[in-house]
Amino acid sequence: MLRLPRFELRQPTSVAEAAGLLADLGSKAVVLAGGTDLLPNMKHELFTPAVVVSLGRIEALRGIRVDADGSMVIGSMTTIADVAQSQVVAERAPCLSQAASLIAGPQLRRAGTIGGNVLLDTRCQYYNQSHFWRTALGFCLKKDGTACHVVAGGSRCVAASAADTAPALMTLGATLELERAGAQRAVALEDFWVSDGLVNRRMLPGEILVSIRIPPTPPGHRGAYGKLRERGSIDFPLLGVAVRLDLDTSGLIERAELVLTALAARPRRLSEVASLLGVRPGTHEFDRTVKEVAETASRRCRTLSNLSGDTAWRQDMIPVYVRRTLHAAIAGSGPVHHL
Repeated sequence: MLRLPRFELRQPTSVAEAAGLLADLGSKAVVLAGGTDLLPNMKHELFTPAVVVSLGRIEALRGIRVDADGSMVIGSMTTIADVAQSQVVAERAPCLSQAASLIAGPQLRRAGTIGGNVLLDTRCQYYNQSHFWRTALGFCLKKDGTACHVVAGGSRCVAASAADTAPALMTLGATLELERAGAQRAVALEDFWVSDGLVNRRMLPGEILVSIRIPPTPPGHRGAYGKLRERGSIDFPLLGVAVRLDLDTSGLIERAELVLTALAARPRRLSEVASLLGVRPGTHEFDRTVKEVAETASRRCRTLSNLSGDTAWRQDMIPVYVRRTLHAAIAGSGPVHHL
């Protein structure tokens, strides 16, 4: 049986109190949101903090609202289940709604939070194991070692981003609203990531993710999320495909976004999807262009053995999922997932 290491639990009731605690405790503390990822990682001794600062009692971090300018704001401690079941989210951001609905299983969605998912640590099958397992194999670049077990002789960690909501939010132009002791800032999610498996986000020490702001979407907005995994539930993505297509009043595509995840330390945006601009869905031109975009995605993206599942199979599924998810966005028939 894996046991949690000893730690002190703090439960602030305001963002200011939590930020003050983190400023005082520094590297001794970690932030606990829903705990569905942090607590297993602590049992695996990937993290052994002296203090855990829980955000569970801060009611101000929960909820979904639409501001006067049409922006949708989601509190970081809003559960994934609430995001997946929200009619407001489904209408304004179908890709995000679908992505949230495919995270883990029902019990974990009721406990996990959208903030925790966005800030999910990068994952690797050689890292996300028990301390005993890692001791037997030999430690890695991400934790306690000097070798990469994915890339022989590699000097850079290639643990992959595995947050389902992150690519969906990127297609929506989302902004993260963060707070630390005495300071607040907003950062576009597009600019938040770095290509480093060790720490893939530009987050300042002691910062708390307060909310996620999503600009208004137009009436012709379409979106879908495709998730490849070995089972129909529970699993982290082996590939995630987020699609946004906005149609103008004449039915032509005027905006196209495509972001893939579970391939590298940060979600990857593919600009080639812009070839769909000005194309009318349901035509031979649309089908041909979608096929070309899918083939380009396959050429540009490469799978590694950093995640479970056959690497060649994951590679082969890239064009399949890009094509299916683009069609699902137009049809409103998502989500797309492997069973």
